This record gives sequence, C-alpha cells and structure tokens, in this order.
Amino acid sequence: MAFELFSKVALKVDVPSYKLRKGDVASIVEAHPGRPGEEAGYSLEVFNAVGETLAVVTVRESQIELLTNNEVLHVRRLNEVPA
Repeated sequence: MAFELFSKVALKVDVPSYKLRKGDVASIVEAHPGRPGEEAGYSLEVFNAVGETLAVVTVRESQIELLTNNEVLHVRRLNEVPA
C-alpha cells in the first residue's frame, strides 16, 4: 500500500528513541522507495498538541497506517510511562 504525501497516519509501533508510541499521529513528508526486494519507507513529521514539530522520523511502510473515521485522537504527555 502506498501512502500519499501529507497524509495523516498513526504509528503501528513504538519509537522509543523519540518518545513516540504506537497510535501517535504524524504527517508523511517524504516517501522512500525501497530497493528491489525491500520495503518502502516514509519520513514522518510528528507534532505536539499545539502544532510544534517534535521530530522527523523515518519508518517502514508496515509501521504506519492511515487514520480512519471511526478513530478519535487522544492527548498524552511525552514523559508518560507506558502501563
């Protein structure tokens, strides 16, 4: 599945080095086609609740998913420890 630039997506995995967790929302800012036999990747820009950039991270296509109309956004603190 190819994602369009500037689509809103959710992480399907945690990215601990950036304090990001599964379900965090990001915008696709660049696509990275994989080499033959390799999975494509994407650069994502992650924002805080007031629209400031927190991080730009690169992930594999299988690590993100499109948002759907039956989901709701949720706010969490960056220093929150997973349960």
